[in-house]
Amino acid sequence: MPARLEVGEMGRPPRILISGGGTGGHVFPAIAIADALKARLPAANILFVGARGKLEMQAVPQAGYPIKGLWISGFDRHSSRNNLLFPFKVLRSIWDALVIVSRFRPDVVVGVGGYASGPALFASILLGRPVLLQEQNSHAGITNRLLARFSRRIGVAFPDMDLVFPAHKTVLVGNPVRQALYPKHLPNREEACLRLGLDPTKQVIFVAGGSMGAASINRALLSGTGLIAAHPKVQILWQCGRNYADACLESDTGKLPHVKVLPFVEDMGAAYQAANLLVCRAGALTLAEICLLGKPALLVPSPNVAEDHQTRNALSLQQNAAAVMLADHSLSAQLLPEMYRLVSDNDCLQEIGRNARQLGFPDAAEKMAELIVDSIPSINRTALWIH
Repeated sequence: MPARLEVGEMGRPPRILISGGGTGGHVFPAIAIADALKARLPAANILFVGARGKLEMQAVPQAGYPIKGLWISGFDRHSSRNNLLFPFKVLRSIWDALVIVSRFRPDVVVGVGGYASGPALFASILLGRPVLLQEQNSHAGITNRLLARFSRRIGVAFPDMDLVFPAHKTVLVGNPVRQALYPKHLPNREEACLRLGLDPTKQVIFVAGGSMGAASINRALLSGTGLIAAHPKVQILWQCGRNYADACLESDTGKLPHVKVLPFVEDMGAAYQAANLLVCRAGALTLAEICLLGKPALLVPSPNVAEDHQTRNALSLQQNAAAVMLADHSLSAQLLPEMYRLVSDNDCLQEIGRNARQLGFPDAAEKMAELIVDSIPSINRTALWIH
């Protein structure tokens, strides 16, 4: 493959600023994009801008990239008192972002959504820097909708987003997934089960409500001890979340011999490989991982997200027979019966998994990296190709 000479502003290697974060659904795709950029442009200087105290401030340095933090947080829809400082945080974050951008002088700025994305992108636009967006969800966030007119290209993860964004700017690339979860890096199912202390001869349902836990999913398992006890040949790997660890570990359900309770599953690759069925929320990154691996899933969209975007995410799979969806309010009566119905029907599981894989984008990070590189004006003007 021909290699592109990396020539940026004033002959230096290109500088790329990636802004956003707040949750894993924003942070891990951003890191995957940075890794793809490094593979394409090894000399590129990549800087992240995130929100102080959020996941990115640890995850990004662990991935090997520098990061600057802004004093910014989300708007609290439930407490007006918590929003008293919000205007001051926004103004201070824009000012700090102006300083960061003016000093770093990026050739292109990429917004991946999340708290820090808005101030960093706004500052970049004010300073005349090229801007790109990456929208993970099937319903665009307000920051990306507002800034779409200023963006050169917009990488999206779901079809029909050209109805939301300018069609001539919108490119379907999928959601980038971290390399560690690609099939070539994962153990086989037997090894995955052994890593997690599970019996590889038995079926496994992986219940994951997120790192902090999902109260409604946990309640359904806590109240369903009798039904779970009646299915001893189906193991449950239960990521209950750190907030609910004590209650779930000490519960009657948690003490069943075929139930393994963990506050947080560190080895997600092994958990995916071990699982015959996933029960999980419908965040965009989770769906991208499910589709990449072709895993059958019972999706429970969180009702506590902006504009109910997880329901739209889940519907995009259910409408393609690539997942089954349950409403959060129906879990107490329906979750366990539906869970055991699905896991008992191997043909159904295989069909759902096949359909999910067809919706995956295994090269999403590379496609987004290509959009970014092609939007760097200095590279476009001076690039040479070497064969």
